[in-house]
Amino acid sequence: MTFLQNNKLSEMANAIRFLSADAIEKSKSGHPGMPLGMADVATVLFTKFMKINPSEPRWFDRDRFVLSAGHGSMLMYSLLYLLGYKDINIDDLRNFRQLGAKTAGHPEYGHLAGIDMTTGPLGQGISSAVGMALAERIINAKFGDDLCAHYTYVINGDGCLMEGISEEAISLAGHLRLNKLIVLWDNNNITIDGTVDKANSTDQIKRFQAVGWNTIEIDGHNYEQIEKAIAQAQKSDKPTLIACKTKIGFGAPTKCGTSKCHGSPLGAEELAAMRQNLNWNYEPFEVPEDILNAWREAGKRNEEAYKAWDKKAQAAGKEFLDYINDRLPKNWDKDLNELKKKSIAEGTKVATRKASQLCLQAIVPNIPQIVGGSADLAASNLTFVDGMKTVTREDYNGNNIMYGIREHAMGAIMNGLALHGGAIPYGGTFFVFSDYMRPAMRLAALMGLRVVYVLTHDSIGVGEDGPTHQPIEHLASYRCMPNILTFRPCDVVETAEAWQLALEEEHTPSILALTRQGLPMLRDSAELNMTARGGYIIRGDKKKRQATLIATGSEVSLAVAARDKLKEEGIEVAVVSMPCTELFDKQTIDYQEEILGTAPRIAIEAASKFGWEKYVGLHGDIIGMDGFGASGPAEQLYDYFGITLEEVVDSVKNLLKK
Repeated sequence: MTFLQNNKLSEMANAIRFLSADAIEKSKSGHPGMPLGMADVATVLFTKFMKINPSEPRWFDRDRFVLSAGHGSMLMYSLLYLLGYKDINIDDLRNFRQLGAKTAGHPEYGHLAGIDMTTGPLGQGISSAVGMALAERIINAKFGDDLCAHYTYVINGDGCLMEGISEEAISLAGHLRLNKLIVLWDNNNITIDGTVDKANSTDQIKRFQAVGWNTIEIDGHNYEQIEKAIAQAQKSDKPTLIACKTKIGFGAPTKCGTSKCHGSPLGAEELAAMRQNLNWNYEPFEVPEDILNAWREAGKRNEEAYKAWDKKAQAAGKEFLDYINDRLPKNWDKDLNELKKKSIAEGTKVATRKASQLCLQAIVPNIPQIVGGSADLAASNLTFVDGMKTVTREDYNGNNIMYGIREHAMGAIMNGLALHGGAIPYGGTFFVFSDYMRPAMRLAALMGLRVVYVLTHDSIGVGEDGPTHQPIEHLASYRCMPNILTFRPCDVVETAEAWQLALEEEHTPSILALTRQGLPMLRDSAELNMTARGGYIIRGDKKKRQATLIATGSEVSLAVAARDKLKEEGIEVAVVSMPCTELFDKQTIDYQEEILGTAPRIAIEAASKFGWEKYVGLHGDIIGMDGFGASGPAEQLYDYFGITLEEVVDSVKNLLKK
């Protein structure tokens, strides 16, 4: 590499630096340190290695890029503008962090076509990138190098590596030898509160080597070393960490190398001095024509490669195109519909976790993009079915992932699978351990991803394992999370209906909260997907009722039993099964009022009472949990906590006396 090439790269990197610093200064908010420090690494990566095409930003076989250190979002926005992406212009950079701007405070998936995921919560980006790299290997194993062969690159900082989720993710990546995953670590020894060594003394190189990664150490401001390291990483048979020793806030005369430039604008005086220091004699947001042209030419490098790939993709036909676009095959649910009919005819009585497995047996053979898995609980979650094949580092052509005891990483990796395309992921654990996945689940909801969570052992029905394993507040907490569907089905039919809805929802993640204990068949018809309405009358006459019982999951059968008991005493009660409150809330007011009626209402759920006030009103009753559970046989726990037939019957009678 000649001095002239180095000089040109330096000027191109400075374009990133000053666009970033100017935008942050104008907004009076942001993190300039990382964009300034990693501009050299990003310049080499995007001008010499990244396989992208700004004219076709969603090219399936493009390299993926994840800015795990999402606080440095201006690095991303500057790159997208300089490379010539059509949906971003200089005014968008001027509008950084303003309400309604595409250029948000952290990269937001869907705001700009060149952003491959929403990042910000540290550790989520690098962990989801593992899912992207895994998806690439799985699809490559099915369709070959001509249709799927690309890298996943990550820029992250010390924060991402300190967050515990990164340990789970990198260990699985090393175990599976995801060699097309390349992480560029902004090794600047600075966090917001000061130098890294004040809080952490981990040898990251040894750490990554210990879990099976290739590691390279370089000067992050030396263009020859950067280029050589990335080229070397591309040839590795392991995932690679490139430790890029950088100076945070590179070029800022007094703040470079300090935490003062991490999370605050440089200030007008420092920015002016930086212009002088780096010999950048241009106005804010001005990029000289020759530098901008060099960037735009870099953006066009892969246009011919894209055309060649597109020709192969079109020749591969509709099956391949449907696959990578995650389109469900025609009649994918035919076996699922047959399962519903058969279960009604036979009166199948099983736990809904078992019902889910029966559903998966009918689903998995009919959806080629399905990728399942469990956090070392497949035997309990029942997420594995006949015909599935586990992905290994010797053979990626499978559809089951053994995540190990890594719920944090599993949630993020499923996001990466969904974001990559060509994979529709589901993963299982106990419902109570969804707490470990919650940050990733929230991101899935925020990004609008089709991810399905099979969360079993859904209440005090867990029994003897006790309160640590009994989810009490979880249903309420997920019901209040935007854009996520929480299903708690009562039998095989509702479970099948929930699976249908979850897989047909292309932009919403779904939870299936499933029982450990066996439940009776309650539905007598499967002609209509009643779960799609969120709530419906499963027993009783809506016109004659004197009270309404509202229940979910295992408590629907309890409500039905109470209804039968009350009927013997001459009291007419309707039972509403409410498998998904979010879908019920989307129905018309007329429908909601028709289903709930005007008679006294009682909600029954073996979980927190929180949220049910909305449905029972001020004069209704809620039979549920006011605290944590306890250890003991499930049937004894229901008695102990007063979630019983007698309690429901008494509640109805008491309300009718008022």
